[in-house]
Amino acid sequence: MIIDMEKVQELIEAPLSREELAVRYRDLCEDPLFANVPGKIEIDPWGRMVMSPPGVYHGLVQARLARVLASLGGETMVETPIATPMGLFAPDVTWASGQFMSTHGRENPLMAAPEVCAEVVSPSNSVKELKEKTEAYLASGAHEVWIVYPQSKRCEFHGTQGPLERSAYAVDLAGLFR
Repeated sequence: MIIDMEKVQELIEAPLSREELAVRYRDLCEDPLFANVPGKIEIDPWGRMVMSPPGVYHGLVQARLARVLASLGGETMVETPIATPMGLFAPDVTWASGQFMSTHGRENPLMAAPEVCAEVVSPSNSVKELKEKTEAYLASGAHEVWIVYPQSKRCEFHGTQGPLERSAYAVDLAGLFR
């Protein structure tokens, strides 16, 4: 086999496009070496993998949030891969309407963000990272981004116009942190 070195990319010269991130993610999904990797995998705009193993309480809050969002109908998903202009991210919990699912439900990764994207904060998260993810999900079509703080037992809601006093989605979050 002869490799044409003129066509081989030696280094990444600019942030990867949404489409290039999606191709890299699909390649990871099909690679048997990554079949049993614990935790979620995200890809930054430069093609680097970012992995973050969750703690038990994080997973518990994530599961409770998924059950709460399921009350809206539609589909609730966990660690949903979304190709955004700022990287390929996997929010902890997402909610999508039936309409969204009929349009995007077969994509891997999703090329648009579902209506609600929620991040459950971990001690390894930074304010900058959460701000960037919020902007990325909203820029990709999310109506709301929820930032859930398990330790301080609070939620922040963000929409395209900025921070929201409350979510427009009528869900009961009272039992989330019990």
